[in-house]
Amino acid sequence: MLAAAQEKLKQHYGHDSFRPGQSHVLERVFSKKNCMGMMPTGGGKSVCYQIPSLLLPGITVVVSPLISLMKDQIDELKEAGIDATFINSSLSAEETTARMDEIKMGLQKLVYVAPERLEAPSFLRMLQRLPVSLLAVDEAHCLSQWGHDFRPSYMRIPELISSLPEKPVVLALTATATPEVSKDICRALNIYEENVVKTGFARENLSFHVVKGADRDHYVTDYIERNPEASGIIYCATRKEVERQYEALRKKGASCGRYHGGMSPDERRTMQEQFVYDETKVMVATNAFGMGINKSNVRFVFHRNMPRNIESYYQEAGRAGRDGGDSDCVLLFSPQDVQIQQFLIEQSQMSEERKQQEFDKLQTMTHYCHTETCLQKYMLAYFGDNQSADCGRCSECVDSRELEDITKEAQMVFSCIKRMGERFGKTMTAQVLTGSMNKKVKELKFHQLSTFGLLKKRTQKDVAQLIDFLAASDYLRLSGGNYPVLQLTEKVLPVLKGEALVTRKTVSRPEKVSAEHPLFPVLRELRTSLAKEHAVAPYMVFSDQTLHDMCRRLPDNEAEMLAVRGVGQNKMETYGHLFLQAVQRYKTEQQAEKGSISSDTKSYETTASLFLEGFTVDDICGKRGLKETTVKNHLFEALEDGMELDLAPLIHQDHKSEVIEAIDRIGLENGFKPVKEAVSEEVDYFTIKLVAAEYV
Repeated sequence: MLAAAQEKLKQHYGHDSFRPGQSHVLERVFSKKNCMGMMPTGGGKSVCYQIPSLLLPGITVVVSPLISLMKDQIDELKEAGIDATFINSSLSAEETTARMDEIKMGLQKLVYVAPERLEAPSFLRMLQRLPVSLLAVDEAHCLSQWGHDFRPSYMRIPELISSLPEKPVVLALTATATPEVSKDICRALNIYEENVVKTGFARENLSFHVVKGADRDHYVTDYIERNPEASGIIYCATRKEVERQYEALRKKGASCGRYHGGMSPDERRTMQEQFVYDETKVMVATNAFGMGINKSNVRFVFHRNMPRNIESYYQEAGRAGRDGGDSDCVLLFSPQDVQIQQFLIEQSQMSEERKQQEFDKLQTMTHYCHTETCLQKYMLAYFGDNQSADCGRCSECVDSRELEDITKEAQMVFSCIKRMGERFGKTMTAQVLTGSMNKKVKELKFHQLSTFGLLKKRTQKDVAQLIDFLAASDYLRLSGGNYPVLQLTEKVLPVLKGEALVTRKTVSRPEKVSAEHPLFPVLRELRTSLAKEHAVAPYMVFSDQTLHDMCRRLPDNEAEMLAVRGVGQNKMETYGHLFLQAVQRYKTEQQAEKGSISSDTKSYETTASLFLEGFTVDDICGKRGLKETTVKNHLFEALEDGMELDLAPLIHQDHKSEVIEAIDRIGLENGFKPVKEAVSEEVDYFTIKLVAAEYV
């Protein structure tokens, strides 16, 4: 049976072999054993019931809480040549009746249903008269009251199973289950421990980052400006913050949408479709967005505010890189986030026992933001995966920045908080330290404190960020509900005595994603065109990973195209030949271009020639498959070699003035590095070298 399953995998999905864990789950399903698959997001859980639906004699019922995702799943299955249907509250009574008739007649073998449908007597009666071979429970953690997304309707599943005349095989699937939740699921669905398949929750293509004390607006904007083609999600805690961030990005010219509960259903649907269909690159949203999104090429997920627990964070961050491509998951931490979450828990209608559990989970989430160990390893340990090695990619694993000694500044902050009686918040403390003479400061006579104005050379925003960092590092404690005050922790005393240092790493600038193959944008444009023609989302045509594999392999014929990961027979017939033609055109153009360039032509001369023909730096990057820095270095090299190039338009006037001022002050005796360190981060070495060549 497993051999037949592998044939179906190749035929419909274009993959030669199953991923880790999939074959173990399928072996148990085909052996009629109840089982559970614990796999990371993007690990291919859906294949574990979609393939059996093609081979088992009866129908396969999938219980899923993601109503908004069902239509996309059905559309994606149809693109792969698999028939399926769904029944949920989005259908009219007539549509529901028609689909149930199709199921009764055996016209549909794979059926998605919402858990609430299990409470409908007519649906239960229908299932009792049908041969149900497999019952798959997706997002199975919703079944446990200790899970982060408990759904009471899921508790009807055991009742449904017991009511069926012939017991189906039960398959539970989840990506976020703690050991406690896993035991709950197995107990409810009669799954033996030896039939629990764990592949580990690690996502090898995700890089996790925690950023503390940064200007969040600048960090987000900088990342998006550096990665204009990257698709991503920015999660915000409130509707107001979503609107503010959305407007800020729009003013910067970013391609973005927004999504929150205050918008009308039509507005949300339009925004979601624009994002899924790649018409907008970035979605700014509350956590209401994402559960119904199967978009595979999300390259980054930012959290402007800390989520309440590890399960929610790992699930939301895990929406990045479902296609296996390298992606960033960035949490922009502020101590204020902890206070907000504490307040929300306290004001909720949960039982006291449940509140205490949520407070404990919040503390674990807070520790994640403070840990100095591998971030992914910390989260995996929470899910009971203690065998994982360091990921080697997260901000803790790769952070090689030198430590900056800020002990003196920290002592000033601590002393000021102490002299203010540990009764005021971050804003007032920053005002006192920077020497503000506003009415409140004078009324409280804080201008008479010895710590008044100790940091007057810094802005209030800088000092507030320093205070955020000290709080995030457990030197300060925030307390007091809506207006938290700063209090010193036990870690402060050794610092004040001069027995311990306080060090800080400057906020790293987000890096540009790696340069893509020059053929990739051509294939991406073709994919977009075909997606519109067939009225499907672009990723349903081919994923980014499939396009990247085409770029690597450059197939010459149908057999080689079918060897590309993600190209099955059905998609080959529908789309494959058009992509094959695009690859052939690219190869012909490349050969012609190589033939036109003399063997003794230097690389920088080729770049300069293209620039003189009117191509932009970005054009040349795409045409030659080079990085931006390489192209700019080529242009400077050509200029030094005597070629007449007008490079002035490549330099921002403000940056030019900044470099001139720095050269006047520092000089060039020690090279360009001291100048680079003296100017803003946006100024690159190309600008410095060009200005220096003109100015000196």
